[in-house]
Amino acid sequence: MPTTPFADARWLHAIAVAAFLAATIPHASLNAQGLESPETVNRIIGSEVRMEEARTAAEAGKVTAAIERTRENIATVRKTSKLDKVDIVFLTDAARSEGGPPPAIETKVKAHKDDIAELRKEIEANALLFNAIESRHVLTEDVLAVEFDDPGKIVIYAAAKPSD
Repeated sequence: MPTTPFADARWLHAIAVAAFLAATIPHASLNAQGLESPETVNRIIGSEVRMEEARTAAEAGKVTAAIERTRENIATVRKTSKLDKVDIVFLTDAARSEGGPPPAIETKVKAHKDDIAELRKEIEANALLFNAIESRHVLTEDVLAVEFDDPGKIVIYAAAKPSD
C-alpha cells in the first residue's frame, strides 16, 4: 500500500514530539521545586505562620463565635490572597485521638456542618491558606473555624495536635 506525503508528515511530527518529550521530561524533574521545599511554601504563603497549642476550655468562646461566623468567613477566605500573619491554634484536647471536640463545640460544629464543609473546601482551593496549614501538617478536615482578627491576620482553629 503506497504511503502519502501527508501520512509521512504525521509520522515525522509524532517522532519529533516524542523526541522532544523524551529530551525535556528528565530535566523538568531536576528543575522543578516541589511543594515540600520550605522556600517554595514560604514564597506561596508569603506570611508569618505561627502555631500555638491550647485547650478548648480556654478558647471555647472564641471558637464557638468563629464557628457562628463561618458563613461570612467563607467569603473572606475566598477573597484572601495575601496575609501578614497566619496563626494556627491547635486545640489539642479536641483532636480525634482525644475523642474529638467537647460537647459544647461539637454541638456548634454539627449545627454549622454544611458551612464548615464549605469553609474547608474554600481553604483547599486557596493556595495561601492550604499551604499554610499543610506546611504545619494540619488536615483540612481538622479545621473547625477561622477568624479574621485584624486586617491581614487570620486565626485557624484546628482540632489536632501538632506533628512532632
